[in-house]
Amino acid sequence: MLKGSCHCGQTAFSVDANESDITEVKECNCSHCQRKGYLLWFVPRNLLDIASGESELATYTFNKHVIQHKFCSKCGCAPFAVGKAPSGDEMAAINVRCLEDIDLESLKRTPVNGKEF
Repeated sequence: MLKGSCHCGQTAFSVDANESDITEVKECNCSHCQRKGYLLWFVPRNLLDIASGESELATYTFNKHVIQHKFCSKCGCAPFAVGKAPSGDEMAAINVRCLEDIDLESLKRTPVNGKEF
C-alpha cells in the first residue's frame, strides 16, 4: 500500500499498489502540468482511497473539463486528479511527488505533449 498526502497533511490518501507497480510516470507539458511540475501515474479509480480531508479538497478543471484536479484548500498542494480514461473507465492520476518514500530518480518518465490537446 502506497501512502501520500498534501503538504500540510490535511488530505491523506493511499493507493492499493506497491512502488514496483509504478512502471512509468507521465511528464506532461500542458500549461497546467508544466507549471505544477506534476509527475503523474494513472491507476484505476478504485485503487485510490482518500483517508482524510476529502471534504476539504477543492477542484480545478480546464480545457475540456474532463479531469478534476483536486487540491488542498489549506496548503494548495495537488496530490491527485480524477476523471475518465478515453475508454470510459474511472481513473485517478496520482502525483507521485506526493507519495511517501518514492525514489523519483528511479522512475521512467514518459513525456506527453499535452499542448496538443
